[in-house]
Amino acid sequence: MLTTLAVANYRSINSLVMPLARLNLITGPNGSGKSNLYRALRLLAETAQGGVINALAREGGLNSTFWAGPQNISRRMRNGEVEIQGGPRTEVKRLRLGFAGEDFSYAISLGLPAPPGAPTAFSLDPEIKRECIWAGPLYRPASLLVDRKGPMVRAREGREWDVLAQKLPTFDSLFDQVGSLRSSPEVLRLRESIRGWRFYDHFRSDTEAPARQPQLGTRTPVLHHDGRDLAAALQTIREIGDPEALDAAIADAFPGARLEINAAAGGHFAIEFYQQGLLRPLSAAELSDGTLRYLLLIAALLTPRPPTMMVLNEPETSLHPDLLPALARLIIRASRECQVWVVSHASRLIAALEQDTSCNCIVLEKTLGQTEMVGQGMLDQPAWHWPD
Repeated sequence: MLTTLAVANYRSINSLVMPLARLNLITGPNGSGKSNLYRALRLLAETAQGGVINALAREGGLNSTFWAGPQNISRRMRNGEVEIQGGPRTEVKRLRLGFAGEDFSYAISLGLPAPPGAPTAFSLDPEIKRECIWAGPLYRPASLLVDRKGPMVRAREGREWDVLAQKLPTFDSLFDQVGSLRSSPEVLRLRESIRGWRFYDHFRSDTEAPARQPQLGTRTPVLHHDGRDLAAALQTIREIGDPEALDAAIADAFPGARLEINAAAGGHFAIEFYQQGLLRPLSAAELSDGTLRYLLLIAALLTPRPPTMMVLNEPETSLHPDLLPALARLIIRASRECQVWVVSHASRLIAALEQDTSCNCIVLEKTLGQTEMVGQGMLDQPAWHWPD
């Protein structure tokens, strides 16, 4: 489980260090930075997938993601005594992302390359300047296990350092080189942990949505991020997961309803949704957007193979407010099996999640263009130190 998330110099986030728990609720008014925090978390996930550079390119390049305000906002600026103004930078520009875990922690620093000696068309490609893995939640030189500076990677070997690579491409993460790095079990373990994170924010419910079409079914313990294998995922829960929880989740949201999966049509799985008062079941193509999305969320949250972390971005989209308490109960149940993030501004869902005593509610606000946690003073931040 992650215990701390740290982000610096990313869009509206100049510097943010957040405490994390099993169930994390991120909320705040529109424009407060919820989406930027979510995107920063996705960038961290891309490091283990080998796609962080391409992900930054899709955002318009590294330079466009840098915090656009002054390096430091003084007390007089905050009080309105002087206008917002920048001064000479005392630090080089770096996008920094990191997290502290119960076993291992990680940080990455990205910057623009130095002017090249030879002509190149890739002069604006971001470079990974520093990557570190250390033991425990707090960075100290003594706890450092793997250290990457530019192209050189070294790992601790007892009291000494073993150089694992000297010419690592600056656009490749440590996690891209697991097979070629010697004696790096920490890199492998952390990479697999990050690769286990799941993000659900692109469920389609339009008339052409894949979830509405019968699909050739195979055992599906993990729902695809766009929900294309919904029927197979629900049947997998019924066979090797928790069928009682599945039936209870449907009854909780739709009293008197039940769900069946028809797998008789040549191996193509189709949803049959029975409701009181109807003489025949409804197919996925006939379901309302809200009902289909709720079934997708059930399949994601009741997965027989819980991830290390699950992130739901605005799961209330298309749902009737009356469904939100039932969704909250599903989310709370899932948080017993894995760490869960929920990004939401639906008051009814927020109120239902906050009834759980373990819910870590983080309210964001924007002050002078900078995303901050409501009520977090300097002494309230978790202990965190960026590697030099």
